[in-house]
Parts: sequence; structure tokens; C-alpha cells
Amino acid sequence: MLSVSLSPLVPIPVLWALAGLVAVMAALALAARGPVALLRVLVLALVLAALTNPSLVQEEREPVRDVVAVVVDRSGSQGLGDRPETTERVKAELQRRLGTLAEIEPRFVEVPEAGGDEGTRLFTALSNALSDVPPDRLAGVVMLTDGVVHDIPAGVAALSFKAPLHVLVTGHPDERDRQIRLIEAPRFGIVGRDQTVRAEVMERGGTGSAVVTVRRDGEEVVRQVVRTGRPFSLTLRVEHGGPNVVEIEAEALPGELTTANNRAVLPIEGIREKLRVLLVSGEPHAGERTWRNLLKSDANVDLVHFTILRPPEKQDGTPISELSLIAFPTRELFQQKIKDFDLIIFDRYANQSVLPSSYFDNIVRYVREGGALLIAAGPEFASASSLARTRLAAILPGEPNGRVVERPYKAALTGSGQRHPVTRDLPGSEASPPAWGDWLRLIGAEVRPGVTPIMAGADAMPLLALSREEKGRVALLLSDHAWLWARGYQEGGPHLDLLRRLAHWLMKEPALEEEALRAVATGHGREVRVERQTMADATDPVTVTTPTGRSRTLALDPDRPGLFAATFEAQELGLHTLRSGNLVAFVSVGPANPRELVDVFSDTERLRPVAEATGGSVRRVAEANGGVAVPRLQVARSGRLAGADWIGFRPSDSAVVRGVSVYPLALGLAALAALAAAVLAMWLVEGRRGRA
Repeated sequence: MLSVSLSPLVPIPVLWALAGLVAVMAALALAARGPVALLRVLVLALVLAALTNPSLVQEEREPVRDVVAVVVDRSGSQGLGDRPETTERVKAELQRRLGTLAEIEPRFVEVPEAGGDEGTRLFTALSNALSDVPPDRLAGVVMLTDGVVHDIPAGVAALSFKAPLHVLVTGHPDERDRQIRLIEAPRFGIVGRDQTVRAEVMERGGTGSAVVTVRRDGEEVVRQVVRTGRPFSLTLRVEHGGPNVVEIEAEALPGELTTANNRAVLPIEGIREKLRVLLVSGEPHAGERTWRNLLKSDANVDLVHFTILRPPEKQDGTPISELSLIAFPTRELFQQKIKDFDLIIFDRYANQSVLPSSYFDNIVRYVREGGALLIAAGPEFASASSLARTRLAAILPGEPNGRVVERPYKAALTGSGQRHPVTRDLPGSEASPPAWGDWLRLIGAEVRPGVTPIMAGADAMPLLALSREEKGRVALLLSDHAWLWARGYQEGGPHLDLLRRLAHWLMKEPALEEEALRAVATGHGREVRVERQTMADATDPVTVTTPTGRSRTLALDPDRPGLFAATFEAQELGLHTLRSGNLVAFVSVGPANPRELVDVFSDTERLRPVAEATGGSVRRVAEANGGVAVPRLQVARSGRLAGADWIGFRPSDSAVVRGVSVYPLALGLAALAALAAAVLAMWLVEGRRGRA
């Protein structure tokens, strides 16, 4: 390609000033001397032209191919129904057909679902992928999507490109789906009270009614038929502290797109108004204040504390009713209101006939129906007045053998204690011997079959034993010297950790369960951490079920004693279900109600305005018979860019300059000869005219 280029030797303003001066001088010369002055004008013009430094430029150009961007939607909604298969088939056909267009360079852009809850962002991904492509080289854009796009520009002016946009939509117009929508979902509830949940079953192409199943902690509690499109209410009781996992599931429609949105999970955090604890102390002793301080330091504990001041060995005939300033309300506490307490503690209590046998029967019944009992034993536990000689013997984890060891010893964790959440990782337990102070007294006892102590004392004798009694729990602490740790004897020990965990295990704190399955999304992308707490030496794999119903088996590795763990990368957003034996856990990856699952129907209308404004088109590619209809591809230099069975791209005729040759016109011998010839001609003509 040949062209003329100017590279002035003087600034442009100076050049224009000289041109003006030459024009004035030419006008004056013509007026004064007539046509003969034209030679002077020619000389001045040649000088002015030389100052512009003209050159002939010869460019060697090589045509380049135009770019056609194919944006492939890989978001969550594109994984529903037959859309993945349709997408792959259409993509393969586009690759084949674009490969036959010599002047077109195809560029495929795979777009996964955006992080967080931003949904499908095809235009953002397209802009990033074409950042290295000059705008005039883009011949067209093809989007292969279900039409559920969340970053559609407001108009064609907001587009980052000026090329035809063609949209190929997967999915079918007669799709069916049903989903649960939570309207009122309480996040917290008082233990023992009812909570109301309001929800709605929405559907398209359904039957107008649906069977809804409600589960709490994996157990079915309600099954009922509801009308779709109308809110309904459920009344559920918060059974325990911690997460009460409520599942609401609508039966699936035949042939519906996905069942991932047929289920909604609501974790209701159970909160106790007050943890009511009854502490009954025997004769005053140094450790009594430790229990009281521990329980009173927790603002969530409502403590009722009574102390029996009369030692059992004192027998002077004084009636029991006259032994206290305030009457001990035994009937009210152990018969009328015993079920109001979350925990009953007997601290060095000796049976002095203050409580009749029927009240001990009430305590046994209270425990078996879900209550909690803690015996903090002293020397009286080995005597004839021991609580083990009452009706409580039926539920105690151990029976005294008559020994009372009074010498220093280190409380130590047993093998089970290293795995149990109550004692695992107690500060100081990692050392051998443990890095805490001695205790000085231990009550000998034989534990019941099936009960394994979690702490041991002198001569490996049991120190702390836990047991379950039907729905309730019982703990037996065979020493009254925990207060030595509280007083800092020999630098003390973790009395707060031990006693607080013990009390909370008795009151069924979920975090302290011996057998538990937990899962939590770590917040780093889609990584999920799974933990299995167990007292066994090994554990079975965990079955993970994704929101779309796919299952996988996850093997767990030892993490700490009694704790197995593993992590996995979730491939889908939404609620995942994890099962290990009869344990079940849930974890939500991403937002609770992902945008991709709120609107799952393929759509041809959202992108139509912006596509047609660019000269492009929108059409479905999935056929009812399971085939795909991929339009023909062609280059259209003018006129329409789409037809009934074809889509077109507009070429730009772009080229890359491979070489440039420059030939100066105002420099060198040729330019000097032309200027000299003009001056000579002017001299000869004007000299001849002067002689005439």
C-alpha cells in the first residue's frame, strides 16, 4: 500500500505562517510584475514544500483473522436436566464449523458460576477474556447459555464490544420444577417451647398440591399435603440446646428439572432461658465454695444451693425440722419441681434421712426421663451413709469399695479420657506426668460394667466416670479435692475447664457429645471440613450427598484422639447432607438460597433486547426429540446478520503491517535539482525581460 507522509522540519505554526507569507508575496508579485511572477511563486512553493518534508511510504500488510468469541455458560443452572449434554454437543459443533471459516479465529470462554451469590456473569467474563483483542477485530460473540444471566447490560451502549451478539439457549420451554420457599424462619428458640415456621411450595407445570415431609434432626415429625402457591405454617418444638436441624421437603414432580430446591433446611438454635441447677452440699468443706463460684460465674445459670450443716455423726435427738433457720423444701424440690432443674449436684452429701426413699425414686425417674445428676464424692461416699446405699445405686456409674486413699497423686486421663470431649486437650494433659498440681484424696470404687472412667487417680483407680441412663446422664467424681486446683496448690490446674465441661456435658451441650458428626464450610471457596467425634479407635467413611442428589464416600483421617477429620471441595452450591451410621449433619456451601436455584427455568427473553440491538439473534438449540439445532455460521459483509437457520459475523478487514519503506521527496539530489532548475528558469526569464 502506497501513501504520502509529511514530517515537517519546522513547527506547524511556523509552517502556516510561512505559507501565509508566501501567499502574500505571490499576490504582490503577480500584481506588480504580471504572469512572469509565477516563476517566483513556484520557487517559493518548492521551498515551502521542502519544509514539509514529504515522503512516499510503502507498507507491506498481512491480513489477520477476526475473532469470534464463544462464551460457554458452566453455572449451576446449566447443570440441570439435559443442559450439560446439550451444551457439550453444541460446543463441539461450533468448534467444527468455526474451524471451516478461514478468516475467523474462534476463542472459547468457559464461565463457571461466580463466587458468593453473584450468579452467572457472562458479560464480565467476556470483557476479561477479550482484553487483548482490539475492538475492530471482534467479528461477533456467541453465548451458549440457558439464558439465566445476572450481569446483562442495561443497553447496547453499555456493552464492551461493537459486534453482533448471538445467543444459543439450552433447555426446553415446557420445563417443570417445584421448590420450597421459607417465608418465616426463626433462627433461635427457647428449649421446650414451640416455634412457628411459615413456608410455601412453588411450582411450574405441577399438580396444585404436594406432600411435605418435615424432619427434625433426621427424624420425621410431620407429613402433610399442602396446596402449592399458598403459604402454610408448621409448629415445631425446640427439643434441646444447640442446633435443632429442621428439614422441610416437598415431594418431587415427575421429570422436574432438579430436586435440589425441593428441600429447605432451617437450623434453629436452641437456647435455654436459664440453666437451673440444684446444688445440695453436705457438711461444709473447703471445696464447697469452688462449686458455688463456678456455677454463679455463669450468668446463664440459675443456682439453687442448700448446705446440710449438721454432721451425720452428731446424734443429739434434735428434730430435723429444728435444725435450720430456713426449712429445707424437700417436697417442693424433689417432688413438685424436680423436672424444672437441668442438673442436680450432690456435693459430699451423706444420707441423713433428710430425703426419704421416695424422693430418691423421683431423682432416678428424673434422670431416666432426661435429667442430669452429678455426685461429687467425699469420705461419706465410702461410709454407711453413702448415696450408693440409697435408691440412687441403680443409676450410679460406680459403687464404693470402702477404700479412702489419702496421699498425693496426679489426676490423669485414661485412654477413653484422651478421646472424650470433656477431658480431651485439658491444659497440662499433654505432659507426662500431667502439668498440674496433686490431689490428696481419692474414694475407692468399682465402676459398673460398660462404664469406662475418663480420669484415674492413685494406683490407676477410677477418679471420674460418666454414664448414660436411658435419656439422662450421670457423673461420679470420686474426690472432693478439685478445689486444690482452684486455690493454686502446686500451681493449680484446669479446674474451670474440667468442671464447666463436665456440667455442660451433663446438660447435653452438643459440642461435648461423644458421638457426633459435624461439617462446616471454611469460607475459602467451596472447601468443607468434616469432623467425626467418636470414642472408638476407628470410624466408618462419611457419605456426602450433594444438592442434586449425587453421592460420594469420604474417608476420614485421625486428627486428634477421638477426632477424625477430612476436607473436600464442594462441586455444587447449596445444602449438602452427610451421614455416618445413624448420625447426620448438614452444611450449606455458598448462600442459603443461591440465585442459580431460585430461578432455574431456561429463558430466551432476558438477552433478546441487547442481542437484537447489536444485530444478533436469540434461539433455542435443544429440540424436543433430544437433538440439537445448531445454526449455520457465515461471514456477512453487509445486510442482515441472522436468519431463520443461520447467524453471521461482520469481518473487519484488519491487517498487520509487516514492513514499511519510506522515500523522502524533499531531500537528496532530485529535490535539489528541481529547486535549482526553478531558480535558473526564474533568472533566465526575468533577465531576458530586463534586456527587452
